[in-house]
Amino acid sequence: MNATLKTETVLFTTKGQVVIPARFRRELQIEDGTKAAVTVTPEGILLRPITRSYIRSLRGSLKGRGVMKAMMADRTKERDL
Repeated sequence: MNATLKTETVLFTTKGQVVIPARFRRELQIEDGTKAAVTVTPEGILLRPITRSYIRSLRGSLKGRGVMKAMMADRTKERDL
């Protein structure tokens, strides 16, 4: 997404649904069935679409943090139960 902020007004339905404007969907590569991570921030609600490019951007982000060792230790502990 470009560095400039883009704003549009949308409406929430009684079920809490909201329609993301088409130009934003195209820009963010949001297709039918795309999931999103929803986070409450001090500024409001943050929606982050979980697209292929988002998943690709996460590759290697946990490298060197011992995540695999911790996961393997948890699995071993679970097997011992």
